[in-house]
Amino acid sequence: MTVAAILKHKGYQVTSVAPTATVAEVAETLQAQKIGAVLVMDRADQLLGIVSERDIVRCLAANGARTLEMTAGQLMTRALQIASPGTTVAEAMQMMTAGRFRHLPVMENGALVGLISIGDVVKARIMQQESEVDSLKAYVAGSA
Repeated sequence: MTVAAILKHKGYQVTSVAPTATVAEVAETLQAQKIGAVLVMDRADQLLGIVSERDIVRCLAANGARTLEMTAGQLMTRALQIASPGTTVAEAMQMMTAGRFRHLPVMENGALVGLISIGDVVKARIMQQESEVDSLKAYVAGSA
């Protein structure tokens, strides 16, 4: 199973903010959309970075209430790992585990095509394993 299959099931919609959005606005967006991260995009739809709930909490711990006045551009993680639609679920899981992050942008030919979360990856892996178990059961039942 690949990232393309996850996106086909999940959808391609991505929530993003401008780099000038305040952290308070980012937090409002996260809460309203019930999501854990937003991508930071410029006016030309170029991916600049990502801001997650974890980023906000860590910055609050370090800087206090001043954090809410900072911008997404100041707080975002810039060094992103990127998946392609052909990235396997196992590869995506390994990237996220090794990098200790929960959201992975998906790009194809230089354009953003989606965003997957660790929850999406785990759900896909469970579905994959259930399918394998069902196939093995059918095989064993057929040969008995």
